[in-house]
Amino acid sequence: MDRSCMKLSRVNNAYRNGVQTFLNFAFQNASQENMILCSCKKCGNINWHFREVVYKHLIVDGFIRGYKKWIFHGECTSSGTSSTINSTYPDNDYHQYVRQDDMEGMLRDAFNMHSHGEQSFPPDFIASDDCNIGGNVFCETGASAPDEEPNEEAAKFYNLFNEMNEEIYEGSKYSKLSFCIHLFHLKCLGGWTGNSFTMLLEFLREMFPFVKIPQSCQDMKRLIKDLGLGYDKIHSCPNDCMLYWGDQKNQQSCHVCGKSRWMNGNTEDVNSDEGGAQLRKKPVKVLRYFPLIPRLQRLFMSSKTADSIRWHNDQRIDDGLLRHPANSLAWKSFDSKFPSFASNPRNVRLGLAADGFNPFKIMSTSYSTWLIVLVPYNLPPWICMKQSLFILSMIIPGKKGPGNDIDIYLWPFIKKLKHLWSGVETYDVLRKENFNLCAALLWTINDFPAYTSLLGWSTKGRYACPCCAAQTCSKWLYNGKKFSYMGHHRWLYGNHKFRFQRTLFNSTEEYRGAPEQTVGSEILFMLKDINFSYGKMNQPPNRQTKRRSRDESDDESDEEDDPNEHNILRHNLDVMHIEKNVCENIIGTILNVDGKSKDNLQSRLDLVDMRIRRDLHPQVLPNGKYRLPCNTPYLYPTPEQGARYYQT
Repeated sequence: MDRSCMKLSRVNNAYRNGVQTFLNFAFQNASQENMILCSCKKCGNINWHFREVVYKHLIVDGFIRGYKKWIFHGECTSSGTSSTINSTYPDNDYHQYVRQDDMEGMLRDAFNMHSHGEQSFPPDFIASDDCNIGGNVFCETGASAPDEEPNEEAAKFYNLFNEMNEEIYEGSKYSKLSFCIHLFHLKCLGGWTGNSFTMLLEFLREMFPFVKIPQSCQDMKRLIKDLGLGYDKIHSCPNDCMLYWGDQKNQQSCHVCGKSRWMNGNTEDVNSDEGGAQLRKKPVKVLRYFPLIPRLQRLFMSSKTADSIRWHNDQRIDDGLLRHPANSLAWKSFDSKFPSFASNPRNVRLGLAADGFNPFKIMSTSYSTWLIVLVPYNLPPWICMKQSLFILSMIIPGKKGPGNDIDIYLWPFIKKLKHLWSGVETYDVLRKENFNLCAALLWTINDFPAYTSLLGWSTKGRYACPCCAAQTCSKWLYNGKKFSYMGHHRWLYGNHKFRFQRTLFNSTEEYRGAPEQTVGSEILFMLKDINFSYGKMNQPPNRQTKRRSRDESDDESDEEDDPNEHNILRHNLDVMHIEKNVCENIIGTILNVDGKSKDNLQSRLDLVDMRIRRDLHPQVLPNGKYRLPCNTPYLYPTPEQGARYYQT
């Protein structure tokens, strides 16, 4: 069927005829209660509308970009997965077999059990040995006679499939599985506690006794946990010295600081399978680690995402404009250094973002939880930056941020990332073949504090700028007790007037040129032989670092195999985050917000030491106190009075 009309102008008669053709096809194959999914740019195949409404939307807004295969409207995909809607079902029975939420397609994608043409099954089907579906055996008659029990994964699939076909009450459009998933999704979005969620379920059971509702939050978790993609709990030292993981999994105390792994004398009650109570020790600190490999493999279990993973190679337009990370020099440089990796467009390129937040902000409690999030850049730009495609890798708890000790927590992720560089066997449902999936970390995205922790280069000292390195122009402010970074005139052209205006800037005339930028490999060479002492216990006020010779390096062989070692762009700054902090300081100073303004006695005394801005120097009163002159534009009632300040 010709799809070229979808790209025509919406006022063109050929486009309108194409819309009518699309509507005829969609309502013939995928209508439910005289409605179809609207494919306009605003609805995006999410909202259901009648024919007149869909026609109006497509004329006003146009088709969603890239919707060339009408998989939501009855057209078969090349993979033949269950996400395709079959037009052979009678109209009266279609709603019974294929639900709007496509739970069956989700289950088959999750367990890689596709039906090779059969799209749905009656709710009362029973597994047997007469019909092979996706490598598993079923019976059309309903009689069950398997020769042996299904394996663990198949048993999970059958159990969830039965839950999917079990209505919560007769005539409901929700199955037991879809009800649990939707309600649990609301729990996550609303931040409900487990107890409050259980109370809600108890109330619903009391109000609707005929509805099949789980009894508690734990019962619901047991039902949906078989969908996979869980997480591992890894105990850690409360001082961030070590992880109880790998060879040290069974240790009871930290081998660095000696702190116990467990809370002192505290235990927690856990319900056993028999219904009784068990007592077990409660760890002091727990890292939540979400394994990366199964999450990347899950991308290839759905034909939609498996096709999108190749977009950067198959559909990207290379016109010299930076529309996608694949157009960047860093991406192309990586491909040229590792041609074997670049030869397979299914190999995943990742970006890592790290930052902390306070989950108890409204309670004014000092706490810092850090998230490690991965971004798969193979996907199209309108997809890869959506929150639903982000891969949560770690949740690091703690009253304080991990700081430089974040390396301790990143070790499980780094180990799996090195494994992915060698490759893991993965099934591609789109091409129906197994292949060796590789992945590499291209760069990180973070603000300055996280930049310090991940790179190991301090961004608050004398040489804070990693680009200028030893050529950083900094000055210690003795009254403000901090460094100030100046010398920005070095980037101006040679005869610019600002280079020679001493009193308006830092009391010096600037004749130097711009410094040569330090690249990542040079920074890595400078930091390579520095050994950091991890942990927050028994550390001196100023952490001392010690150098070691290259012969003592334990990771030299691993570093040679690390593809991220010599990338031309290894770390990116979160500009929006940094601009937000800078904007807060500027607004706090302009509005003279108490505790937020940078215009204070210490900054004025530093102006005295630098012998600049004499009109802003503090005046000593007879009683020995200081008076700050109001010669700043944000304290003036009219803009004219601050015109001279604005001109500089």
